[in-house]
Amino acid sequence: MLESVGALTGSPWIYAVVALSVLLDVFLPLLPSGVLVITAATAAAAGTTGVAADAAGAARQVTEVPSLLALLLCAATASVLGDLAAYRLARHGGERLDRAIARSRRLTSAQERLGAALSRGGGVLVVIARFAPAGRSVVSLGAGASQRKVKEFLPWSAVAGLAWAGYSVGLGYFGAQWLGASWLGTAVSVLALFVAGSFAALLMRRPAAAAAAAAASVPTAS
Repeated sequence: MLESVGALTGSPWIYAVVALSVLLDVFLPLLPSGVLVITAATAAAAGTTGVAADAAGAARQVTEVPSLLALLLCAATASVLGDLAAYRLARHGGERLDRAIARSRRLTSAQERLGAALSRGGGVLVVIARFAPAGRSVVSLGAGASQRKVKEFLPWSAVAGLAWAGYSVGLGYFGAQWLGASWLGTAVSVLALFVAGSFAALLMRRPAAAAAAAAASVPTAS
């Protein structure tokens, strides 16, 4: 994957590929969006800067890699838009979708826990879920199905998207700086992402009362 993504660096298409992957993985959690963001950041961090001549013949510096800041903002924005799409789908999905969600113990539990957290002004569960495998899907659908107001859910989705994107881009960048743009560096960075996901999944399995108490301690979002 490193070679494939590396071939896209320096082209605006890298942003489109990252955005599409992150946007869609709320509905298809098997998409490796986190791995893609890390790989793109690794390739960006390892890119070189060359010299080219402009129209007047003067030498100018040319960077052949995407901007890490743009990559972060692209991934975070796509994350929020995907959350909002899943939230809207569940909120206005009709009786058939409501019955499907009601049959899922995981989604029903998420509705109850998320409702308790958001009603106390804390959405830390939304941030934690963004790192857990399929947690983003469960929380976004749960928020919509439980008819939570968008102003309660969306700010925490933005925080979650920025935190996840920053962590993923940071892993790719520092992995390349410390271990080089190799399969070893990428593998260590991806492993760190999965460790964070496993820890987040463990936190999400805590009893609902404990999760609500933790959320209540978070200051109310403005």
